[in-house]
Amino acid sequence: MGADIRNYAVVTSAYWGFTLTDGALRMLVLLHFHTLGYTPLELAMLFLLYEFMGMVTNLVGGWIGSRFGLKLTLISGLSLQVAALVALSVLDPAWPKLLSVAYVLLVQGVSGVAKDLSKMSSKSAIKLVVAGDQHSLLFKWVALLTGSKNALKGVGFFIGGFLLSALGFAPALWLMAVCLAVILLAAAAMLPAEMGIAKAKTKFTQILSKSRAINLLSAARVFLFGARDVWFVVGLPVFLYDVLGWSFTEVGGFLAIWVIAYGFVQGFAPNLIKRSGDGRTSEIRAAQFWVFGLAVVTVLIAVAIRAGFDPAATLIVGLGVFGFFFAVNSSVHSYLILALTSSDQVALNVGFYYMANAAGRLGGTLLSGLAYQFAGLAGCLMTAAALLAVSGIFAVLLGPAVREDESAAHGEALTPGG
Repeated sequence: MGADIRNYAVVTSAYWGFTLTDGALRMLVLLHFHTLGYTPLELAMLFLLYEFMGMVTNLVGGWIGSRFGLKLTLISGLSLQVAALVALSVLDPAWPKLLSVAYVLLVQGVSGVAKDLSKMSSKSAIKLVVAGDQHSLLFKWVALLTGSKNALKGVGFFIGGFLLSALGFAPALWLMAVCLAVILLAAAAMLPAEMGIAKAKTKFTQILSKSRAINLLSAARVFLFGARDVWFVVGLPVFLYDVLGWSFTEVGGFLAIWVIAYGFVQGFAPNLIKRSGDGRTSEIRAAQFWVFGLAVVTVLIAVAIRAGFDPAATLIVGLGVFGFFFAVNSSVHSYLILALTSSDQVALNVGFYYMANAAGRLGGTLLSGLAYQFAGLAGCLMTAAALLAVSGIFAVLLGPAVREDESAAHGEALTPGG
């Protein structure tokens, strides 16, 4: 147990370091290309490959982690991020715009692979430490990691803006690459190679063979995160900049504060959820309650904007409430994926689940530009509400699916030779 906690601490510390660079890199790219004259929609397009590669990485990375260990996936993620930071530093403003976009898109794709390899490794490591029926402890550790990650990503936004103004684009990237390389070397030296390797080898062709409960939870996750990004990625920044006349620094600062506050709520979420003896029943009900509540909040914000309420006040208050509901919902989801999987298959199942998470972000990013172009910010919010309703339907179906999976597993255990 002591060794497991030590390994988890190393993995988590490395992931925290990665998260700071991830948030800083996003802000560096946004601010730098904004000064070069890119529109908000063009800025959002730079991150599409980042999100797409997250889907692929989580799916394949979970299989790699279960077969070859979480150390390999973590070290690979950190190494790719260092390479992405260095590669981006050679970008020349004199390059043609099309070449610059293609180059940044490619480098951001590498960073997307790095991000999800690192995240999958860290989230999976929790299950290896908190085993058995310690449901309350598992929920608290998941919430702490998820909340701290998002708070640190918000801090990274600030760091990115500060480094850009203090050092410039390329020197800021070099400094982050050096710091992350030090973390990489420490993790490589301290982690055992066998960490997280499944006892039974999973064939690559089995990576999509999941229980019905995990499939439903993953589907709920797709629509939950699609609902966030359908307004967060393009709609809100463009609205704040073009309609409300905020400076880009104010836009970035607002998003950073929102993410940091969202992270703190995630860490506090276990105190808001009624706990059940089996670690699942009340928690699944909580996922249903918070997602439908979130849908209602989203509709109310859209109605307030359409009705002519002060848009700045409406967004600050409304999105604050949205962030609170969303953070609790996300935290419950992150707990349930670990509660519903076995330690032996944790990397595979967590990878599949976060593939769904990345699919939701990708879909939300695409819908954000389309919804804002045709219906404005209120259209983005109504689209988000529809996605949340679908997420809620999958959450409602989750309870019966868990009972079916448990009955099937119990039946197999009673079968002679099974």
